[in-house]
Amino acid sequence: MISVSQCFERLRDRGQCALIPFLTAGDPDLETTAKALYLLDQKGADLIELGVPYSDPLADGPVIQAAATRALHRGVRLDHVLEMVQGIAPTLRSPIILFTYYNPILNRGVDVFLQKLATAGVKGLVVPDLPLEEADGLLKPALDYGIEVTLLVAPTTPKERIATIAQQSQGFIYLVSITGVTGIRAQMEERVQDLLIDLRSVTDKPIGVGFGISQTDHARQVMEWGADAAIVGSAFVKRLAAGSPAEGLREIGTFCHHLKAAITEA
Repeated sequence: MISVSQCFERLRDRGQCALIPFLTAGDPDLETTAKALYLLDQKGADLIELGVPYSDPLADGPVIQAAATRALHRGVRLDHVLEMVQGIAPTLRSPIILFTYYNPILNRGVDVFLQKLATAGVKGLVVPDLPLEEADGLLKPALDYGIEVTLLVAPTTPKERIATIAQQSQGFIYLVSITGVTGIRAQMEERVQDLLIDLRSVTDKPIGVGFGISQTDHARQVMEWGADAAIVGSAFVKRLAAGSPAEGLREIGTFCHHLKAAITEA
């Protein structure tokens, strides 16, 4: 499996925008999650973001919160998720980016946590509540394990802080399109275009836009505004949970194919 940076380099060479689906691990169960990862990889995903169920998901909206709660009630924990990833990662083309909060990292210790991720085959890491002032303690050791830690820029982030985040972020920069939590929105906010311009003025690193992208038109819009990746979460999580596991897998496979087509053919 290639690194997150290598994936973006290859896509940039081809003039393509990346598609990054998000799933909550363990909803409805880890066996289905493994099948979903493989299916998304086959249906056009370029990278895949995998959320570890957490009891206090501050950045997640109701759809992903509900999925995490269901997974936790079934006993899904980080070690179970990583064991599943280790089994499926060798079959995937798409790098896996783990989405988790900072407290589980601190509880295990940074080096122990990163070693577990590296052993499982995880290539990227997103920690939404990681303070910029404490990021060095994770960013530097992560590179030793071949893991790139991506930092987030919010609509409320001051311009001078944007430059610092862009400089330190690894793999790509995660641009949050809205103020608030993840979720399905009717349309993309036009200020995302201005935020992309602000970021482009301080960095040439790839920029992925997430939070609120739920339709093919949304993905195409952020691509046309200059994003290097469209990150789609709640819309995938909702589809996977909408029926039986088999029905959910069919739904996300079709949706992934349509999303990738929308940002490839545009």
